[in-house]
Amino acid sequence: MLNQLRLDHANMARMLHVLQLKQKTLVSGERPDFQLMREVVDYILSYMDGFASPLEKICVERLQEQAPEHLPLMEQMASDYRKLKPRLSRLSNDIDMILMDNVLPMDRFAEALKAYLDAHRAYLRHEREGLFPLIDKHFSEEDMEELRQALPEGAEKELERLQQAYPELYAELRGAEVPSM
Repeated sequence: MLNQLRLDHANMARMLHVLQLKQKTLVSGERPDFQLMREVVDYILSYMDGFASPLEKICVERLQEQAPEHLPLMEQMASDYRKLKPRLSRLSNDIDMILMDNVLPMDRFAEALKAYLDAHRAYLRHEREGLFPLIDKHFSEEDMEELRQALPEGAEKELERLQQAYPELYAELRGAEVPSM
């Protein structure tokens, strides 16, 4: 299960890297593929709702019992994660406006996108450096099984559906390295 969480972590890093490439295109004065950006944002929002939130909740609850001395880290991570979604939702709305040919200051959009990417990368860094070692140290086989059981029903089918719905995204992801953070 920890390997699955690490794989999800690496995939999210790749998606953020794809968004970063589009943000750099925008900053250079060129027009990025906003439709692809829409696909990435939709995928991340879907992932946050359907996969990450239930898993994070179980991790935090279990670590509160097993390693209460790490509660401040867990509370900070949960708070940071909750703040990501509204930021991403605002970016999603901005992308909708752009795709409908509404006027939107591109410098403001590029700054908001960069701020979101920085915040999400910081969260992934905390996950990699803080949460994963704690899971590895404190979770029993039973805890890992509970985590596995917490995956939403049909999670694998949802991931397959997203892969089919967003072929451009997966073409980009295949070429994206896992960036070091």
